[in-house]
Amino acid sequence: MNNITILAASGGNPMSTFMMMGAVILVMYFTMLRPQNKKRKALAAYRENIQKGDKIVTVGGIHGKVDNVKEATVIIIVEGGMKLEMEKSAVSMDSSTQMTEESAKQAS
Repeated sequence: MNNITILAASGGNPMSTFMMMGAVILVMYFTMLRPQNKKRKALAAYRENIQKGDKIVTVGGIHGKVDNVKEATVIIIVEGGMKLEMEKSAVSMDSSTQMTEESAKQAS
């Protein structure tokens, strides 16, 4: 209510306020929402295409090599030959694409 009163008192055009709000929402979409959606889709595609022999890292930080892939789970072999069965949703990334100091310097 106070915003409307201030706009009316200052003689500002309410249409310009709506246009500015629209511009803010558009900028937020392109800087925050769209990249996040692309990242989520890429991760989902990676999880669907996991194959035996891939080196992975889980969301808990466990590094391992894929031994068997089932419909919803994946069995990985970790250090010492221990086998762990995890949900595909727990797979975070391919360990070969993990950021190293050299690749971080090249990216910036």
